[in-house]
Amino acid sequence: MTGALDTVYPDPEASTGLMLWRVTNSWQRTIRAALAPFDLTHVQFVLLAVLTSMDRSAPVTQRDLAARAATDPMMTSQVLRALESKGLIERLAHPTDGRARTLTPTVAGVSLVNRANAAVEHADRAYFAALGDDARGFTRSLATLDAENVEPM
Repeated sequence: MTGALDTVYPDPEASTGLMLWRVTNSWQRTIRAALAPFDLTHVQFVLLAVLTSMDRSAPVTQRDLAARAATDPMMTSQVLRALESKGLIERLAHPTDGRARTLTPTVAGVSLVNRANAAVEHADRAYFAALGDDARGFTRSLATLDAENVEPM
């Protein structure tokens, strides 16, 4: 017996969620390609970029970084170990919390993430160029959805 999908959408392209999923997958392929020459995964890039952009006048911990990047703390820990093994960050003893480690990008990490960031920003501009003048509104709409759906850590 052949069934049919019970849906309110006249065609798949009318589903906002499906279109977001398709666009997200397409954009992620674009970003993976942009990062390939730098031997960075997307999440490695994000964590290294966020760490590099953070004010480090006070010690930055894994928990601080995970909160700022909106990533899972356990996954963040695994990715940080990979970045440390590549010589892109240092994890040192926290000055006041014996259980915590402070995070600092190395000179090589800062250099690499800046080159990778230029490639990612170029890929973003090219990918979203089809939106033309609607790009800023699209970004504001995404920010609205992000703010509405942020889960407290």
